[in-house]
Amino acid sequence: MTETVSYGVLYYSFAVFLVPMREELGASTAQLSGALTLALALTGIGGVVVGRWLDRSGPRWIMTAGSLLGGVSVLAWSQAEGLLGLYLAFTGIGLASAAVLYEPAYAVINTWFRRDRAKALLTLTVVAGFASTIFLPTSQFLIELLGWRSALGVLAAVVAACAVPHALLLRRAPADLGLAPDGRPDPGPPPAAGVGAPGAGAVPDLAPYRGAGAAWRRPAVRWLTLATALQMVANAVVAVFLVAYLLEVGAPPGLAALAAGALGALSVTGRVVLTVLAARVGIGTVTAAMVAGQALAVVLLFLLPQPAATVVFVVLFGVGFGVLNIARPALLGQYVPGVVFATVSGQQALAGQFGRVVAPVAGGALITAAGYGAVFTVVAGCALAAAALLVLSERAAR
Repeated sequence: MTETVSYGVLYYSFAVFLVPMREELGASTAQLSGALTLALALTGIGGVVVGRWLDRSGPRWIMTAGSLLGGVSVLAWSQAEGLLGLYLAFTGIGLASAAVLYEPAYAVINTWFRRDRAKALLTLTVVAGFASTIFLPTSQFLIELLGWRSALGVLAAVVAACAVPHALLLRRAPADLGLAPDGRPDPGPPPAAGVGAPGAGAVPDLAPYRGAGAAWRRPAVRWLTLATALQMVANAVVAVFLVAYLLEVGAPPGLAALAAGALGALSVTGRVVLTVLAARVGIGTVTAAMVAGQALAVVLLFLLPQPAATVVFVVLFGVGFGVLNIARPALLGQYVPGVVFATVSGQQALAGQFGRVVAPVAGGALITAAGYGAVFTVVAGCALAAAALLVLSERAAR
């Protein structure tokens, strides 16, 4: 629940507030969007520090402080009178996001679940996947009712209230409450390579990789990190430029907007499919196939006639859109010891966040220079390379 609120307020709501801010502050869309870009960059950088904290001290106080900082920062956003105030507010939002979004939540799940880790990740990402569905219309309603500044004041209180369950419920590990992972009376065996699928593969010996720095010597960690960054580039480019491309090829505006919105809904479907199939085939293999399907989606987008091309593209690309939200932490939990999971995960997420930040700028430049065909070719190449790297990481971990 707190992930849904945090994503909805700290990230997705910006899209709704962009137009009223532009009208009142007299700034361009690019200048205002720069505040969100700054926040995304700081989230990635801050995630490295947060990861180290989580491994040493647990999630309770860092996530509590993050929710409070998020509330204060959104309140500061509501009072911004110019770009300086806006950028300062989003500096706080970026740091708060590092402390409360998926990375610390993944660390919590990695600590509290072994056998049921994939199911816990599915629950988290499916519910939080509806953050935009809930908070975009809610934010618009509040703007129409109260004005954009007062609407942000309400949202600031909502995100700050997440500090209460964080402080009351979160603990460093199950042992702090006399429990064991998955609620077992004893810790039990660690998960097999298929994430909860007994017999799916042998668990690698992690003894030589106990430190966070040493964990990066594992080829599996490096391949998984690069795959994450490449898929993040592909997803970010499509999220930003799909509507513009469809309009250029003559698609009705309604279809273009529906196609972009459907990517998020289908990503939830993809996560469910991944979790069901992973128990039988192995999470790395299924993830690689779904990411490779994104490359196929790009090819069909240019080969098939419209509107069939758009429908097929959205289905194939959409089901792979959010699979690494489950697969990356699940695979990393197999590749590194739990005592350094959050540190390595935070460093890994920084690589993915870098791709997310630079992709829109680089993609826009490539479109200007060579057109949409070139940028979608890069998308297909990134997806195909990411799929191959996921297979390599699985093999390297054996």
